[in-house]
Amino acid sequence: MKKVVCSTEAPGAIGPYSQAIEAGGMVFVSGQLPIDASTGLMAEGAKSQTRQSLENVRHILESVGMNMGNVVKTTVYLADMSLFSDMNEVYATYFESAFPARSAIAVKALPKDALVEIECIAVR
Repeated sequence: MKKVVCSTEAPGAIGPYSQAIEAGGMVFVSGQLPIDASTGLMAEGAKSQTRQSLENVRHILESVGMNMGNVVKTTVYLADMSLFSDMNEVYATYFESAFPARSAIAVKALPKDALVEIECIAVR
C-alpha cells in the first residue's frame, strides 16, 4: 500500500505527481526545485539553489518523522556540469558520516529554468 506524502513547508507539485510517496518503509521524494514554499520565489545561484532544494527534501522527510540521515540515494540534476563543485560544497553539509549513494547528471534544461533539482529515496 502506498501513501501520499505532502508538506506545506515545501513547494507543491507543479504537475500530475506527488511531493513524495511512502511505501514499504521507503519514502520516494520527487525532484525538488529550489523554490521557497513561503514566498514562491526561486533561489539564485547553484549554491543557494542546492540549499533550497535540500531544505525542501528535509521538510518533506520531516513530515513523516524522518530526516536526512534516512536518505539512502539521491539524484542531482544540474543545468550544467560546471555547477558540480558549488552543488557539492553545499550538498556535503546536509549529511553526516555515511553519505547516501548519489548520481549527478547534467541535463539540457530543468523546469522553471532552475540550475539544480534533487530527488531522493529514504528508508525507515
